Formats: sequence, structure tokens, C-alpha cells
Amino acid sequence: MTLRKDYVRDGSKQTIGSITTGFSDSSSVVRDNGGSILGRTSERFSNTRDSSGRLVSSNTADPCLLINPKK
Repeated sequence: MTLRKDYVRDGSKQTIGSITTGFSDSSSVVRDNGGSILGRTSERFSNTRDSSGRLVSSNTADPCLLINPKK
């Protein structure tokens, strides 16, 4: 198992978050710039959950749903 960390940047090339992939359960962990966990995505179940475990999307495992939530 090899973990891979990708950084998410805004238009000014500032780091606004990171996504760690490569877990054995085919999930990814999404963190903000401060290192706090924003939530998890699952390729296996095709869903995204926030840090409280609430379902954000039931049909896509998109980490950007957690980093840039529409308000």
C-alpha cells in the first residue's frame, strides 16, 4: 500500500487543502490547509462524507465537494 498526497491550490497558487489517496479501502482523506480533516471520499461506494460522517454526495467521490462547498 502506497499513500499519495496531492495538494489543492487556488487561483493564486496558494495551498488550500490536500487529498491523501491509496488506502486499502479505496478511500481518500481530505484535509484543509491547517491539517484538519474535512471528510472522506470512497471510490468503492461512490460517495463523499464530511468530517461528521454525514453524506455530502451519494453518487460521486469528489474531494472538491469538501474543499469548496457551495454556500
